[in-house]
Amino acid sequence: MVILLMGTTGAGKTTVGRLLAAQLGWTFLDADDFHPQANIEKMKHGIPLTDAERFPWLEKIHTELVRLSAAGRNVVLACSALKQSYRDQLSAGVGMQIVYLRGSYEEMRRHIDRRHGHFAGESILAGQFADLQEPQDALVLDVSLTPDELAADVIARLHLAQPPCA
Repeated sequence: MVILLMGTTGAGKTTVGRLLAAQLGWTFLDADDFHPQANIEKMKHGIPLTDAERFPWLEKIHTELVRLSAAGRNVVLACSALKQSYRDQLSAGVGMQIVYLRGSYEEMRRHIDRRHGHFAGESILAGQFADLQEPQDALVLDVSLTPDELAADVIARLHLAQPPCA
């Protein structure tokens, strides 16, 4: 199974994803790690990526999801996946549950202001909100909750079993 944590920059996808994967004993993937340097440079300068630039990035992530799924591994993927076509590409042939971390523009901006060292800043937030196609088939969670509360909510609402403590 793959849990896709999606939302705009500043939603807390990576933070919640790391917590969730650790609590479940699953593999964590951050979609940002799959970006080529050229994409990162564009986003650092507030230049939105085109779909043509996103396609190879999404395909690379999808290939890894297929590989891990074939090996019987469960995965938590943190990825903006703003458009339905991106989610379709990522989920093709993979059992995927979408978790949408939803919040207002102001909430996301506040989150961005508090983080350090990430290449995606507020300069791309407006474009992400413009591109966002809210999923119809997702567990929707409010980003005003803490990362611990969000991870616990995902586990409870998807009825996921945590591994026993050692």
